Amino acid sequence: MNKNARWAFWIAGILLFAFFPKAAGIYYSNIVISTAVWALFAVSLNLLLGFTGLLSFGHAIYFGTGAYGTALALTHVDGLSFFSAIAAGSLCSMLLSLVLAPVVVRVSGTAFAMIHLAFAQCMFVLALKFRNITGGEDGVSGFSIPEIRIPGSRLLELTDPALFFYVSISTIVLTLLFLWFVIQTPFGQIMVGTRDNPKRVEYLGFHVSHTKAVVYVLAAGSAGVAGAVSAMHQGLVAVNDAYGMMISVLPIMIVMVGGARSFFGPIYGAVFFAFLEEYVTAYTDKFELILGIVLIVFIMYWPLGLAGIFLKLKFKWLTRRRLFRPSGQRKTDEYS
Repeated sequence: MNKNARWAFWIAGILLFAFFPKAAGIYYSNIVISTAVWALFAVSLNLLLGFTGLLSFGHAIYFGTGAYGTALALTHVDGLSFFSAIAAGSLCSMLLSLVLAPVVVRVSGTAFAMIHLAFAQCMFVLALKFRNITGGEDGVSGFSIPEIRIPGSRLLELTDPALFFYVSISTIVLTLLFLWFVIQTPFGQIMVGTRDNPKRVEYLGFHVSHTKAVVYVLAAGSAGVAGAVSAMHQGLVAVNDAYGMMISVLPIMIVMVGGARSFFGPIYGAVFFAFLEEYVTAYTDKFELILGIVLIVFIMYWPLGLAGIFLKLKFKWLTRRRLFRPSGQRKTDEYS
């Protein structure tokens, strides 16, 4: 039954993905793309916070660098394809993380959080001052969405919103699957060990600082992918939307509400925030106030987030199912 249910889930997801743009329209398709971007951004932060125990107050430096890298590449490089533009944004974020990694991996806790806050403010000011490159307060705009080149076939232009929906969501999902694969490898266990007991990890022969550096670059690259998709989706990269303080704070809130120690927790949190913003803004303009109240409630009463709630409900459902199962069937299950 579990295998059949898993196949049914994937088939339903593929069908929903295939028919959603035509059935829901452009407006809701754009909401789904924005939610997927924030989900990937929050998952990249959760690699540091939830799995390695490193809280960053400036993770927007990699989201913004990925967005600016893609926008500038599309502006100055002719004939760039969609995936080349995504790679350009992600590569810019990874190169920046390689520059900062030797410094930041030597600290942890409050120092790690605050040094990233300082770096984020530096990037914000640099983006404002270098107007010839970043456009200053006006940002970078006017670039067109590139096409997809398929060998032996014609070019696929992404000016169609439905086609852009398919390609952007597929890119984000593939990136999430890659991060999920990394978490499932033995390296993922080293990440968790670095979070829980770094001294024991050192005793086992692994270098904690090297592990942090690899995770740091990986988180930066995936955040760059989210920024690159966001840049092409919005058609504009502005300094406040790239390096603003809320761009660093909001993924932390998404991770806390979704569940920091779960890979899928930030995805739950991003979907929850999307629904919350959509319905709250329809009735009031005090969305930030509602957001703060929701965060306080989760921290006080559900510290494990939505992932913890779902896990608890699943445990209760399985326990109830086992208790109310006929005794003969329970014995058969025990012997099997």
